[in-house]
Amino acid sequence: MNTNKVTIEDIDIKGKQLFIRVDFNVPLDDNLNITDDTRIRSALPTINYAIDEGASIILASHLGRPKGADPRFSLAPLAKRLQRLLGKDVLFADDCIGPQTEKMARNLKPGEILLLENLRFHAGEQKNDAAFARSLAKLRLDVYINDAFGTAHREHASTIRLAELIQSKACGFLMKKEIVYLVRAVSSPARPFVAILGGAKVSGKIGVIENLGPNVDKVIVGGGMAFTFLKASGIDVGNSLVEDSMLDFAREIMQNAIARGIKFYLPVDCVVAASKDPSAEAKSVPVQEIPKGWMGLDIGRASVHLFTEALANAKTILWNGPMGLFEVDAYSRGTSAIAHAVANAYALSIVGGGETAMAVHQANESENISFISTGGGAALQLLEGKVLPGLSVLPDMEDPH
Repeated sequence: MNTNKVTIEDIDIKGKQLFIRVDFNVPLDDNLNITDDTRIRSALPTINYAIDEGASIILASHLGRPKGADPRFSLAPLAKRLQRLLGKDVLFADDCIGPQTEKMARNLKPGEILLLENLRFHAGEQKNDAAFARSLAKLRLDVYINDAFGTAHREHASTIRLAELIQSKACGFLMKKEIVYLVRAVSSPARPFVAILGGAKVSGKIGVIENLGPNVDKVIVGGGMAFTFLKASGIDVGNSLVEDSMLDFAREIMQNAIARGIKFYLPVDCVVAASKDPSAEAKSVPVQEIPKGWMGLDIGRASVHLFTEALANAKTILWNGPMGLFEVDAYSRGTSAIAHAVANAYALSIVGGGETAMAVHQANESENISFISTGGGAALQLLEGKVLPGLSVLPDMEDPH
């Protein structure tokens, strides 16, 4: 897939009406307060550029997984937050399609912003439905901009069908930034290039492991997936999470790494408990001494030390997946320590979305990471070398040669 895409700067948007697909899928608490507005802030450069160019702007996003119109998933609170971040009025449409919304779109003046209600209130969005896309296209749209990297791996009406209906289209600044960091850093990294892979399962990271394999100098494995590798090495891991169907694959990966001179790091100790219950007794043991019936839930201090040493001379670090059950305080220390180690390294550091971004945020290290991806699933697919539908529908830059 060509990742050199036409961007918003490459097309004429002066005085035009823009449809910008943003990813405002932010976490909300029980009182519908936004708990983290990173995704809204990440879209500001594209929105501000469009304002400066005198375009009229229609913003569209999904939020959560509503079944039909559900006030708990309304984008109304997001309009208020966006208004505060931009320092200017943001109009809000009670629906993303229909006569009332079309009228608001017709009346938009240059520099004005209209945020549409949740796209997923209509089943047609996730079905990539042509009729729903045509209803969106009635909003007097001249230009289509996709700045929602977090949804680029999904074939939805607002990311595929609508883009196909509008001739003038491009990606926004966030989308461009995601591609540059995730693709170029991996394909031509400053070395040593270290990949830190965590999370629960090896099966979820097969594509990433295989795609990164030829390019990395060191691989650090933590999280639940480490126990599959440890068991494949002949270690009894008690009741720790293991994918038995992945043992041969894990062995093969380690053998290939050694054959290619790649340094492969696994935990040497771990924090164990008899259950995941936060009140259960926990202790730290070497990985060879996990008691029968106990499970590993975090990496231990010696592993943190080993991994930190391995990161010390890195020039590029890519991190995807936590080191343990970091949502539970007792098992969050390993992930937190790695967040500090990555932040303190003199390296280009890239964190691949989702849980890892949350962990870095919890450790108060977000400011010290070079780039945090806004898309968990999309980042994984890009790192696997897969085509992202929402990206492939956008035009490529002509090769100047």
